[in-house]
Amino acid sequence: MSNAVALDDLTFGSAVEDGVTLVDFWAPWCGPCRMVAPVLDELAGEYAGKASIGKVNVDEAPGLAQRFSVSSIPTLLVIKNGVEVSRFVGVTAKGDLAKALDAALAQ
Repeated sequence: MSNAVALDDLTFGSAVEDGVTLVDFWAPWCGPCRMVAPVLDELAGEYAGKASIGKVNVDEAPGLAQRFSVSSIPTLLVIKNGVEVSRFVGVTAKGDLAKALDAALAQ
């Protein structure tokens, strides 16, 4: 079971408007997305109460993918108070994601 919150067109705005959120744009058929999923679950546990982890299935929310110009998956965005502050495309190391979350939290 995932510690990350599933986001869609209805829930995305309220999920990212306050605080720091790491958003994973993914699809179930994407092999690299499945490789990143356990890392995101770990980060969700480690950053509980400090930052949120959300997942957007691009097949179910193509409008959100288009809005954020997601052309490859996985694409991971760090969003602070509704504004994108970092972007990663492809399989990304846990340490790199943690550094981006820490930087956003420190701003």
